[in-house]
Amino acid sequence: MATSNVSPNSESKESGKSTSIPKVKLWTMFRLGLFQMALGIMSILTLGVLNRVMIEELQVPALIVAGAIAMHQFVAPIRVWFGQMSDTKPLLGYHRSGYVWVGAALFAIVSFFAVQVVWQLGFSLQSGWTSQSSGWAALLALIFALYGVAISASSTPFAALLVDVSDEDNRSKLVGVVWSMLMVGIIIGAIISSGLLRQIALNAPLEVIQTQVNRLFLIVPGIAFALCLLSTVGVEKKYSRYTMRSTAINREDKITLGMAMQVLTASRQTAIFFTFLLLMTLSLFMQDAVLEPYGGEVFKMTIAETTKLNAFFGTGTLIGLSLTGFLIAPRLGKKNTTKLGCVAVAVCLIIIVLAGTTANAKFLQWSLTLFGFASGVTTTGALSLMLDLTAAETAGTFIGAWGLAQAMARALATVSGGAVLNLGKSFLTTPLFAYGLVFTIQAVVILLALGLLAKVNVTEFQRNAKQAIASILESELD
Repeated sequence: MATSNVSPNSESKESGKSTSIPKVKLWTMFRLGLFQMALGIMSILTLGVLNRVMIEELQVPALIVAGAIAMHQFVAPIRVWFGQMSDTKPLLGYHRSGYVWVGAALFAIVSFFAVQVVWQLGFSLQSGWTSQSSGWAALLALIFALYGVAISASSTPFAALLVDVSDEDNRSKLVGVVWSMLMVGIIIGAIISSGLLRQIALNAPLEVIQTQVNRLFLIVPGIAFALCLLSTVGVEKKYSRYTMRSTAINREDKITLGMAMQVLTASRQTAIFFTFLLLMTLSLFMQDAVLEPYGGEVFKMTIAETTKLNAFFGTGTLIGLSLTGFLIAPRLGKKNTTKLGCVAVAVCLIIIVLAGTTANAKFLQWSLTLFGFASGVTTTGALSLMLDLTAAETAGTFIGAWGLAQAMARALATVSGGAVLNLGKSFLTTPLFAYGLVFTIQAVVILLALGLLAKVNVTEFQRNAKQAIASILESELD
């Protein structure tokens, strides 16, 4: 049997090795957060700058733009493969860091090529939509798919690295810091981008826009790549507990993708938590497509005012992430923290609907700040649970599966938010009722997620995963 090869002496040696590996300090947590900051910066370039340039300046149909950019989400299933690769096949001498570096280099390079294709698509439209335009649009979609592959190749092993370098007692703090830095990156990315593009006047010639945007996509991806390196260089070598935790690390056959999938599906907890993540993420982001129109149509806010609504939500989220990691989760525990967050999200969504009955913009701003805070609490608790629901030998595979659930839910949330709003407007008498339908459904979905959360059992999951791994290794030895 595989387990018979582990003697009491070897267990004591592993215990000694565990105590000799230092715990990540606050400074290292912030260092690791630089990777998420880089992803936040890059999201501004793709979803902010390119989206605007294609639709407004180049007059590319919005459906084509949305479809091309969404391709980076549709390749999310490859996260599972990259996670399994980082479990079993070191790259550049590291299980996680090598994939992070190569993936970061690729997404920085691919983003610049995406811009060049954008210009060609725009130029082809000057004489109307042609077969040439279709070709450039298809190529743009392919490049965004490659961009998504590069993001998956770096972000999935990075999340697995967080599992490797942390323990249950400091994981919620690590999650709070790292995901807070994502919000910081979005803010910094917006500032850098607006600063580098400030020379572009309204209705500026396309040649001026092209020059300035090209410069932006040379400088900012370079900064993002440097942040990814700064975030991870030396961390895995000093802090990783992967080789100590994995029972299969030194086996020549290792765990293949097929074996990893067997471990992934060995426990009913996997399906429960996967579905919980789907519902939770769907509930948190359904308002993305309807928030600004809600402010404009119900509260009579200007475009500038509705744009700032995201800042209120983002500020609340940032505070929620930070406080939960350091104060709430260590006291309540990860599961109870997530429960609290889910209930708070449902209450805040109802408050957002009630704000519409007053048409008071300040009321809406404060309700969004509260909603952001509740979302931060929920996210920190759920991500901490997510990192606990892994098996050392297949941590990357599990992280890939959880990332797949979130990516699917984000894509579905954007589409379903708009669809529910259209449905509501077709049979409800006032805009408030139509928008209220979206927020109410969000509240119902988060309560459904809460019901699933009650069935999540980390101990059961870990027991089943260990049994599955032992069984697989035994069968390989027989």
